[in-house]
Amino acid sequence: PNISPRKTVEGAIGGLSANLVVGALFKRYCFVELSWGIFIVLLFSLGILAQMGDLVESMIKRSVGLKDSGTLLPGHGGILDRIDALLFAAPALYYFKTYLLS
Repeated sequence: PNISPRKTVEGAIGGLSANLVVGALFKRYCFVELSWGIFIVLLFSLGILAQMGDLVESMIKRSVGLKDSGTLLPGHGGILDRIDALLFAAPALYYFKTYLLS
């Protein structure tokens, strides 16, 4: 397989659902000026991008024959496994906040 066999549809749905719930609670303090409709689209988009970051990182590791991306965090797959979702989602949020809300 090109990605880890431990990636599941249930995990993807659970992650996206948790993103929507936590994001909805977070809206009270940030993005107050944003309508709920646009905010839900933003949360959904960021959730999809975060999962894409995780899957791409998994594909890269498998393509070079690595199980872990480093040994600094034993048992966690390395630092890259901790930030893989942020590598795709954070730039999108930055551009959204910088260019679409200003």
